[in-house]
Amino acid sequence: MNILFIEDDAMNRRVMRDMLDVAGASMTEAENGEIGLAAIERGTFALILLDLRMPNMDGFEVLRQVRARVDSKSDLPVIVLTADTAVDLRARCIELGANEVLFKPVAMDALFDVIGRVLASAGSGGVIE
Repeated sequence: MNILFIEDDAMNRRVMRDMLDVAGASMTEAENGEIGLAAIERGTFALILLDLRMPNMDGFEVLRQVRARVDSKSDLPVIVLTADTAVDLRARCIELGANEVLFKPVAMDALFDVIGRVLASAGSGGVIE
């Protein structure tokens, strides 16, 4: 299973790669929204892990553009990962089309649980143990 992680912080990308390695999942990294959208254009992913607060193009705009696509990639499951704890943030992300929101720091068991539930509800059937 290949997962796209769009995140500007290199340390966060490394930690996520280490966690996904435990589950046997591969991870494609994108250090900003533009690179993430280009990766979506040319790659095949089971899901997207998306940071919200990035320079140039934030995660909200990435999510808008993914959901505005006119191909099957518009339905890619998206899990937002954020350190932002604004009161209405989760609702806003879901309204924009995120499948789930996790708040940083993310525990490995919580991450795997959410990925499994999101993939199951999307009909992907992929399970992370």
